[in-house]
Amino acid sequence: VCAQGDTYQVVADVSQFEPPDIVVTTSNCHVAIQAEKVAEDGTICDTFTHKCQLPEDTDPLSVSCALTEAGTLVITARRR
Repeated sequence: VCAQGDTYQVVADVSQFEPPDIVVTTSNCHVAIQAEKVAEDGTICDTFTHKCQLPEDTDPLSVSCALTEAGTLVITARRR
């Protein structure tokens, strides 16, 4: 988690996954990123999981995420 001005930022490289395969959840100042790549035969061939705790002064209602064209997931949250 990096502090930049009045926001916190978490960055993850998920370029090997398609956008529908990526799930981001937040709960109690924790952020979880999960992604699974499913092969044509239905087996899971690649997974990605990352969990981190946001600082206590994070505004939980301000958490948002964006996926860049290069496949970088950027999660931002405002500081109180």
